[in-house]
Amino acid sequence: MVAPPDNAPPDNDVLWARSVHYSHSGSPGLIGVSVGVRQGEILALTGPRGSGKTTLLRCLAGHMVPEQGEIWFNSVPVHTMGELARERLRRDRFGWIGPDPLLLPELKVWENAALPLLIAGASHRTAKAAACEWLDRLDIGGFARKRPRALTRAESQRVALARALVNEPAVVFADEPTAPLHRSERALLLRTLTTAARSHEITVVLATHDEETATVADRRVALLDGRPAGTAAAVGGPSDETPEGQAACSLSA
Repeated sequence: MVAPPDNAPPDNDVLWARSVHYSHSGSPGLIGVSVGVRQGEILALTGPRGSGKTTLLRCLAGHMVPEQGEIWFNSVPVHTMGELARERLRRDRFGWIGPDPLLLPELKVWENAALPLLIAGASHRTAKAAACEWLDRLDIGGFARKRPRALTRAESQRVALARALVNEPAVVFADEPTAPLHRSERALLLRTLTTAARSHEITVVLATHDEETATVADRRVALLDGRPAGTAAAVGGPSDETPEGQAACSLSA
């Protein structure tokens, strides 16, 4: 394990990574990537398929431990945590949505959406109420008592988003969440995700190769072949070539 650095992460960064390296069966996945994400910020990781977006997302979320470098969440070193501690962190503080809904067919829709709360020990009544609230926001409350097989792919993806948001996590990691969706469904999913982020101060780290999806972000970090592809320009804000931009992005290779 990498020893904690002498200097703590920036106070305004809920997530902070420094000099992260990761390889897949000897093939480089990430090469010295550093990035900071503020509380309540929506950050888009962009780049073509195979650029390292998902690998970085999974390292930030504690699914994978970097071979070199550091991952911090609220000044807690995720990279030194054991597997069980990282699992609890993902359960209690993080939400995740990927391109595949991965719903459990034996559970009802509301149970799938409530799963993080049920696993954490919440009562069925509390978990169901929270899940149904998010399902209603996503216009699928009428499916709450049905099984996933009754849903379309787009409806299943909405359930996956409800599951990611149900415990009001500090961070939602979204890995190509709109990839299987048509334009109208994509807009609904992104609108709910961004509205929840703004209203609940949830940080969102969004990996996407879709330009339209990336426009919802406050800032972008572009990756190419596991490295930063260039400066990450703030949407509607100063270039990261300025001192202010450099502090906001904390991106280097």
